Amino acid sequence: MGVRGFLFDSPLSRAGYAYATLVGTVWGSLWSTGRVERRNGLLVFRGMPSWTFGRGGSCVGGCYLTKQNVSADVLEHEAVHKRQWQRYGMLFPVLYGLAGRNPLTNRYEIEAGLEKGGYLR
Repeated sequence: MGVRGFLFDSPLSRAGYAYATLVGTVWGSLWSTGRVERRNGLLVFRGMPSWTFGRGGSCVGGCYLTKQNVSADVLEHEAVHKRQWQRYGMLFPVLYGLAGRNPLTNRYEIEAGLEKGGYLR
């Protein structure tokens, strides 16, 4: 097993995903003032104050944190981010940060679908 097999889509990455999901669940439970539901395999926390997430919403592990950005397209986009969390575990925030803040050039946003994520009109 190489380094990639040890880090990506591995028990280690799944443990990181589980930890991130726990953090997202606690954060969402603390700040959500809206309906909490399971959609597209995500635990969706609505009614979050805008300072508690990035852009229109943030995926943390298997949780999606947002004020009200819950269209079918956005949830499909966020489900791809959930899969990225599963693949990379706690390396995902580092890899995402290294890919840059511009969603139009960030490989993880491109993979999730720029149009579905609301980055293209």
